[in-house]
Amino acid sequence: MTSPIIEKRQLKFKEALINTLKEMPIIEVAVKRVGISRDSYYRWKRDDKEFLKQSEDAISQGIEFINDMSESQLVTLIKEKKMPAIALWLKHNNPRYGAKVKMSPTLSEFENLDIDDPSLEKIKEITEKYEDELRDELIKEINEKT
Repeated sequence: MTSPIIEKRQLKFKEALINTLKEMPIIEVAVKRVGISRDSYYRWKRDDKEFLKQSEDAISQGIEFINDMSESQLVTLIKEKKMPAIALWLKHNNPRYGAKVKMSPTLSEFENLDIDDPSLEKIKEITEKYEDELRDELIKEINEKT
């Protein structure tokens, strides 16, 4: 059984940690800011169901806070005409620029394919139309990774 003084100090640390997690939802950073160990945090989560709920809620709020801040910074970069920011926004907010569905036919499907089949004309047209776009997208992804 812990003394009332220790319990009071733990309560202050728990409250401080909950408030910190609302702004910085990374455990390692939050516990260092508050001045407690990760072990204490995980022990409190294990032993105190109310603290567990509060910390999970605080982390969710912190993630939303960081997301809002990130979106704000992204919009600032878009206004500054930074192409990576523009591309990121469009990729995730406009279906025309999102990830394309890629199909992987099996070898047997290729073997049974009649290249002269008129029903394949539309597929040929689409393939030709997007070939340049796909090549440009691949080059862009390679450039972003380097």
